[in-house]
Amino acid sequence: MEEIQLFLDEAKDLMEKAIRHTGMEFNKIRAGKASPAMLDGLTVEYYGVPTPLQQAATVNTSDARTLVIRPFEKKLISDIERAIINSDLGLNPQSDGEVVRLIIPPLTEERRRDLVKQVKNEGEAGKVSIRSVRKETNEELRKLLKEGASEDDVKKAEEKVQQLTDSFSQKIEQMISDKEKEIMTV
Repeated sequence: MEEIQLFLDEAKDLMEKAIRHTGMEFNKIRAGKASPAMLDGLTVEYYGVPTPLQQAATVNTSDARTLVIRPFEKKLISDIERAIINSDLGLNPQSDGEVVRLIIPPLTEERRRDLVKQVKNEGEAGKVSIRSVRKETNEELRKLLKEGASEDDVKKAEEKVQQLTDSFSQKIEQMISDKEKEIMTV
């Protein structure tokens, strides 16, 4: 029975990680407002090593539509500009020699719909990883059954895994809905 509880706890932890990961992916999708999280995952060449932007510069918002990137070393400005231009953000960096500014343009209706599709795809990926955890956990539970665990305990555990799956899938659905409202709000 202890082994079963360990599998249930591990499944819950993995599903929570899937929720956090989906949330981080949603933060990268801009909804017309400037957010430093938009630049998560962006790397710059720093002494020949690909380095996350947050480790080479500070990123702040100066207003609702402007991000200000202040590199720790001025010579990084051109590398930061190049990284932004080469990314899929679709933003044009502006530099004054001290900082790089990113002005976030208002979203068009078409771009909003594209972002909603992106949100739904990321949400679906999150739900797929949750279902994957369910599948793996159920397989482990069936192995325990073959090793002599009680059939009733395994059935109850499988039901709990399904309840966890349903609960976490609903959370992702709510996250999708919230992000969709955020994007579609003009």
